[in-house]
Amino acid sequence: MNAIDIINKKRLGGALSPDEIEYMVMGFTEGAIPDYQMSALLMAICLQGMTKEETVQLTGIMRDSGETVDLSEIKGVKVDKHSTGGVGDKTTLIVAPIAAACGVPIAKMSGRGLGFTGGTVDKMESIPGFVTSMERDEFIRSVNETGIAVIGQTGHIAPADKKMYALRDVTGTTESISLITSSIMSKKLAAGADAIVLDVKCGAGAFMKTYEDARELATWMVDIGKGSGKSMTAVISDMEQPLGRAVGNSVEVREAIDVLQGGGPEDIRALSLRLAAEMVLLGDCAGGDRAKAETMVLEALDSGAALEKFRQFVANQGGDPAITEDEKLLGEPAFAVDVRAENDGYITALDAMQIGLASQHTGAGREKKEDEIDMTAGILLEKKTGEEVRRGDLLCTVFGNDKAKVEAGAREAFKAYSIGPERPEKTELIKEIID
Repeated sequence: MNAIDIINKKRLGGALSPDEIEYMVMGFTEGAIPDYQMSALLMAICLQGMTKEETVQLTGIMRDSGETVDLSEIKGVKVDKHSTGGVGDKTTLIVAPIAAACGVPIAKMSGRGLGFTGGTVDKMESIPGFVTSMERDEFIRSVNETGIAVIGQTGHIAPADKKMYALRDVTGTTESISLITSSIMSKKLAAGADAIVLDVKCGAGAFMKTYEDARELATWMVDIGKGSGKSMTAVISDMEQPLGRAVGNSVEVREAIDVLQGGGPEDIRALSLRLAAEMVLLGDCAGGDRAKAETMVLEALDSGAALEKFRQFVANQGGDPAITEDEKLLGEPAFAVDVRAENDGYITALDAMQIGLASQHTGAGREKKEDEIDMTAGILLEKKTGEEVRRGDLLCTVFGNDKAKVEAGAREAFKAYSIGPERPEKTELIKEIID
């Protein structure tokens, strides 16, 4: 058995055996298979796909490449939440405190940015002092005492995924149902939660561009999770345009705080409440009653209980909870460029992927896996799809600490906007729930 034969087999559309998948995955994880050969295999998988059986095998091998976490010492039904990646998606920072305030223990491991999409760990690290790594005992203590802890994926959990994830980010091999499924589910199955709520995105700013592909991905992940003994729900949500109005790292933390304070854009608020309600249902905190779960999460948000839980969560992980009162503590960028409309009309489209790429180019995301992120860089969207504009109106503001990058990001952001004479039809934010 050798790497070249396996790469060629997949390049020609063949199905790989469990031994062949294990040979490549474990060889790459242990350093015997070089980056360039794994990159070739990943590209072949993207082009030729994998069967469901291959994907189940890949998921299991990646899960078993490291440790699995035992969360049995945490009281209650542990519920995890995962998004397949989107632009402006800061829901974890909102959903986790809401669900925890309702009594759901949140013991979550999150990832960094991948391609044009942002990562929860990067956003959390924009909070001064916030620590995203903990030893196991401290992690369990934090959840039992505070109700919530969110940390980065460690090298001990699915290390095969960690190496492959970083490689996919910089080789154009992110958009594959099998690779996305195995990446997400290997981590989630190893992370020890009893139940998982998935937010599966579809549209221009998602890895799955169509509803049909998103539904297939959601179904695969739900089936694999249930087959491993987990309670599963998948919410399919729209990502044609960015979620909310903030895209970046610290700027998204600010918007998450706005929502927890009772404000924020309606789309991010609505999706967060939906995801939190599904977590409360799976966490057995509402007696299986969806209407009761919806009432519970709304009360947690409106009463300020979720905001207080967020403050406790930040303080427990070394961050400064005063960020909820003084947003300047999150830092201020040195440069800002306004992007303005060149004609009258309505915003007929706001390309989420283009905005994601523009944000990446400001320094808010990674182009190479070793890149450092500018935590204060990003974009604030003044206008979104369906809104009326006049020539000269502010469409968005692009900012960061590198002037050339900010200017390049502004040029990219301008390309994301389409303006026409008629208001477009409104699209549904939440398209389906699969459970």
